[in-house]
Amino acid sequence: MKIIFAGTPDFSTPTLNALIQSEHTVCAVYTQPDRPAGRGRKIQLSPIKQCALEHGIPVEQPLNFKSEESLNTLADYQADLMIVVAYGIILPVAVLNTPRLGCINIHASLLPQWRGAAPIQRAILSGDKETGVTLMQMDKGLDTGDMLAKVYCPITLADNSSTMHDKLATLGADALIKLLPLIEKGQTSPTPQPNSDVSYAHKLSKQEALLDWKQPVVDIQRAIQGFNPWPVAHTLINEKPLRIWQAKITTILSAGKPGEIKTDNGKLFVACDDFYLEVTELQPANKRRMNANDYLAGQQINGALLG
Repeated sequence: MKIIFAGTPDFSTPTLNALIQSEHTVCAVYTQPDRPAGRGRKIQLSPIKQCALEHGIPVEQPLNFKSEESLNTLADYQADLMIVVAYGIILPVAVLNTPRLGCINIHASLLPQWRGAAPIQRAILSGDKETGVTLMQMDKGLDTGDMLAKVYCPITLADNSSTMHDKLATLGADALIKLLPLIEKGQTSPTPQPNSDVSYAHKLSKQEALLDWKQPVVDIQRAIQGFNPWPVAHTLINEKPLRIWQAKITTILSAGKPGEIKTDNGKLFVACDDFYLEVTELQPANKRRMNANDYLAGQQINGALLG
């Protein structure tokens, strides 16, 4: 088949690579326009654009599909299928109907749970025991299309949004390659999404990553894992920001005020509503990430309050 691929961030890359290595032809890649990023605000190419250029694949970067020119360019590729993975641009019905076999989306959740922008993070923040990827035939709604395949993946106690991102990106690519022969032969079994158990994964904000030490330790741990690697769970110490990258739940009953630090033999514990949380990796303002033992060296913060 002639396939158009649409994606932008790292999550999309395993699928594009899998398509390039398959028997199908990636005739074009669509990705968001180049934008400034980082402290220097330099123009950066998306991971998908870099991958496409490395393989000599034509790249299209429309701001949207509102112009007749953008729709005509898409139609000129005469694609059989369009694969969409974290593209970040809403596709109008005219785009969905352009490829002969329509558009297939790989979404990082078990639909209809966690439709929307941040499904991996919301699953972790909510304490879900498992997540996965859903391959669906796109329609005009937000992640509402008929499901073509689902792959399940457990969320372990050691997982954060970064590790789950990598797992689901690979699972989605593998599932698509298995599904493509069925799509080509018209042998898929589309399943409408149920109207029950619908939830929405709203965009993350830095403000919601501010830790509330009055919560149970399990909720705080989920926040630390869910907001890693962005926007990173954080708190205040001596009115300065302190990022918390990794921590462990303990079975030590809290004996201090919420947010109160207790140090013991190079370990850093913080009192939560019920138990202590052991902070293992953190990052003071304007400094590198470090383990708790390095952070505590030369500091007397036993009894200090976070928050």
